[in-house]
Amino acid sequence: MLSNAIQILALLAYAATALLALRERPQSSEAGASRAVFLCGLLAVDLHAIGYAMRTWHQSGPELHFFAALSLVALGMAVVTLADSILRKVNVLYVLVMPLAALAMLPYALLPPQLPAPLSWQLQTHAWLALLAYAVMSLAAMMALMLWVQERSLRQRRLASQTRGLPPLVQIETLLFRLILVSFVLLGLTLLTGVFFVEDLLAQHLAHKTLLSFLSWSVLGVLLFGRHRFGWRGQRAVRLTLLAMGLLLLAFFGSKLVLQFILSRA
Repeated sequence: MLSNAIQILALLAYAATALLALRERPQSSEAGASRAVFLCGLLAVDLHAIGYAMRTWHQSGPELHFFAALSLVALGMAVVTLADSILRKVNVLYVLVMPLAALAMLPYALLPPQLPAPLSWQLQTHAWLALLAYAVMSLAAMMALMLWVQERSLRQRRLASQTRGLPPLVQIETLLFRLILVSFVLLGLTLLTGVFFVEDLLAQHLAHKTLLSFLSWSVLGVLLFGRHRFGWRGQRAVRLTLLAMGLLLLAFFGSKLVLQFILSRA
């Protein structure tokens, strides 16, 4: 099938982008990704999006089952990485995000198309907001882990070889809180559209997902307030970011895993 072949090409382009970025990984964090890395990543994103669009073009709605959602989150992460690299030097994000995008889209690229449940434009809006919020939050979790590695090296008074290509600690922390703010807004919009557009949370097995998403959104709100009011940073920011990500992971993919593979519900 042509759409599957295009997605396999996207997977190879993601892998090539990661290899190029790793090969060009700067010894100094002041150097960013080259044009070749950016263009290869752009090609991967374009192929990924085209493959998904061709696969779902003649269906009654978008595929949003477990592996389709995983593939779309990977696409969102790659797009945000490309967009941010235009403004900031984030060569290391290519090395981290592009292999994850390739792995995340692999099952969906190999599986045959599945008949999606028809969704109204309201529910589709809710679903796309949720996917985008998860993609941005995943990048925030990556930045939190990078911040943890940097601070750990500083506390031990040594600069490990694996941290030499990382951006400066202040730059990582600034980007982390920008991503957290965007995640907070997107997740808030997701919850808001869920309240207005989802008819029956209990009947549609969404009560636990809504509760976990609300808890994740609350943790992000507390972190942003603490940052503004008390100057929270460092390990506290890392722990709260990963806590919010864990709750969102359970809400989004945990519920899909249980419903689709254990309980066999659409």
